[in-house]
Amino acid sequence: MTTITAVHQAQSGDKAAFIRLCRQIEPEMYGMARSMLHRDEDCADVMQEATLKAYRSIRSLRQPEYFKTWMLRIIINECRLLQRRQKNTVEAGEAVNQLPSPSSSAEYEKIELREAVEQLDEKLRAVVALHYFQDMPIRQIAELLGITETAVKSRLYRARKTLMQGM
Repeated sequence: MTTITAVHQAQSGDKAAFIRLCRQIEPEMYGMARSMLHRDEDCADVMQEATLKAYRSIRSLRQPEYFKTWMLRIIINECRLLQRRQKNTVEAGEAVNQLPSPSSSAEYEKIELREAVEQLDEKLRAVVALHYFQDMPIRQIAELLGITETAVKSRLYRARKTLMQGM
């Protein structure tokens, strides 16, 4: 079954079709949330809230072929909303991230890269995560974030430059 068919079924009220769609892109959704947030609990909350919002508004999706992009945009908006809430409410005793124990030097490099990306400014972090971790083309990132392709390229350049200076 194609994504477009599944989206049409979900728009017609088929809950199972919507669940299948979300499960197909769950790793990308989590990856996007994780690139913007530092705690797994926050990622889970954002994914749950985004999925609920998407389910409630699936009928408003005009182009079914962009379901994944639409969902990632909802994830990004939910991440930003959570970050604003957390910024306004200072939390005591923030949990420390638990990283998996790496088994090789390549694993260490991946962890170091992800940690370096997490230190970037939010705008830079979002384009890096979409382009390098989600393999999204520049044009689609521009549409998703509502910015120009030139702005995406500029942010990618600044992010790479910042990451190279840190290494």
